[in-house]
Amino acid sequence: MNSSTAADVELVGDETAGNIARAALFAALMGAFSYVSFPYPLSPAPVTLQVLGVFLAGLFLGPLWGGASMVLYLLAGAVGAPVFAGGGAGIGVLLGPTGGYLLSYAVAAAVVGAIAHGGLRVGSLAETPVVRMLAAMVAATVVIYGIGVPFLWWNLDMTLRTAVITGAAVFLPAEAAKMAAAIGILRSDAMGAA
Repeated sequence: MNSSTAADVELVGDETAGNIARAALFAALMGAFSYVSFPYPLSPAPVTLQVLGVFLAGLFLGPLWGGASMVLYLLAGAVGAPVFAGGGAGIGVLLGPTGGYLLSYAVAAAVVGAIAHGGLRVGSLAETPVVRMLAAMVAATVVIYGIGVPFLWWNLDMTLRTAVITGAAVFLPAEAAKMAAAIGILRSDAMGAA
């Protein structure tokens, strides 16, 4: 009979452990980004840096681990960690007017990663054209607002037109700035790695 010692047993491979650590790091980053939050007079939803975090998670981690990082973030907030906009937490936030935006983040990060990397495998972003990264972030923005706006509409009993204007259209300039910031971060990271 062959006996094994604890040193012989590898429960989680090094690559998986690294991916879990990076997913946890991006979940924590999302929590920090949620504190950069201020009311927006044109909308019931606040302006935050969270969408930038979604973009970066998908771009850096790819579709699987980018999406997983957002699931970790949502789970932390759901169980009471104050990681939603302005320090909010709990299931009530996820089911409230802005909950659709939050719930969309895992799908949106996966969409960014899948489009930017051309599939499930994480490739080099240094070789990814900027147009492809922009397309990935635009698609993710469509996902975020496609899920977020109906929650806002339903929870606040407003017209669909009002929900689209106050829950999406007024934020588009800020989303464009976040896309530019994400590309700037990626390009500076690529130059630093070279």
